[in-house]
Parts: sequence; structure tokens; C-alpha cells
Amino acid sequence: MNKVQVLLVDDHTLVRAGLRKLLESIPDVEVVGECSDGLELLTMAQTQAPQLVLMDIAMPGLNGLEATARLAKQWPAIRVLILSMHQNEEYVRQALRHGAVAYLLKDAAPMELELALRTVLAGGTYLSPAVSKGVLNDYVQRLRSEDLDADALTPRQREVLQLIAEGSSSKEIARRLELSVKTVETHRSQLMKQLGIHEVTGLVRYAMRVGLVRL
Repeated sequence: MNKVQVLLVDDHTLVRAGLRKLLESIPDVEVVGECSDGLELLTMAQTQAPQLVLMDIAMPGLNGLEATARLAKQWPAIRVLILSMHQNEEYVRQALRHGAVAYLLKDAAPMELELALRTVLAGGTYLSPAVSKGVLNDYVQRLRSEDLDADALTPRQREVLQLIAEGSSSKEIARRLELSVKTVETHRSQLMKQLGIHEVTGLVRYAMRVGLVRL
């Protein structure tokens, strides 16, 4: 039987090393690559074509939520299992909205990781017991009753917002995204107007609330 090909995405080298060792102890699982951020993942996903991605949320440059959304759009067959230290319901809800099919806490027992993998590969959805109570019901109700503000933002706006919240200047953002400084300033102004936020600290708080960055 062919092995399940898995990509690891986490900005901490030791975390990736531990996960690799754990995954390689599971029968029929093969780790085909490691990435330290979402942008690197998108490049590697194209060449490796994994069946499953184990993804951290809080990473510099392009966080796990945005990377998950892009994967879901470009390679819908790749299933994403979020590995996070965050038990907050908002993070779980955002992960599901962005296309993740599982949410596992980093302090979970090793056997739970294997259970999550098997569940996901069988076509199911898995949530750590510590976060699952009430989350799915709340998630469905909110999907029916409201659209989150973040959904109204374009992928580029969310990308710029994350970099602003991480403390990057307009010049640094322009260089990283290969845009002009004027274009970045336009995005910044549009974000403030669209969100009704008029200072950078407010943008930072908003980015934290919707899970784009961590404290």
C-alpha cells in the first residue's frame, strides 16, 4: 500500500523534528518535506503534492490560516490538519472557515495525532476534545447568521494587514510583496476605511482577534 505523504509546516525547527519522528513511527505515513512558513509551503505543495499538511497557525510572513485558504483554493484535494497551542474558539472557527479539516492542540497525546490523521484521511473532521465541545454547533450557527468582517477582505488586503500587524513598515511590505510603497499605503488606507479603524494599533488588535497574528 502506498504511504500517506505528509508535509510539516511550523516555524520552530525542534517542533518539526519532534513531529517528524512521531509521524514516521506511524505505519503507512511518510514525511515528504518541512516548511517554516506559509509561502514556502505553497511552493513545496506544488512540487511534492502531499495528501496531508500539518500546519501551525502563527507563523511570520504568511500565517497558517491564510496558507490553508490558498491551499483549499489551489489544491482542494490536500487536507489540512491545524496543529496549534491556541484553545481559543475563535482560532478553531477561523481554521474551519479557511478550509482546515482538523484542529489538534500541540499538547495532545501522540495517539491522538494518529487518530486525527486516520479520521481526516477517511474523509472526516477532527477536533481535539478540549476544543470540540460546542464549537461545531456555534460554527454552523454563525455561518448561517453572519459574515465575518475578515471575509470581506481580499487575500492581498489580509496579507498586507498581517505584515502591518507584525510591525513591518510600508517600505518593508512593498519590498516583500513586490509592490510600490504607494500601493501599500493605498491598501493601508482602504483597510482602515473598510474596517472603521483609524490607527495602526487598532489594525493590530483586529488582526489578533481574527487570528492573523499572535500576541
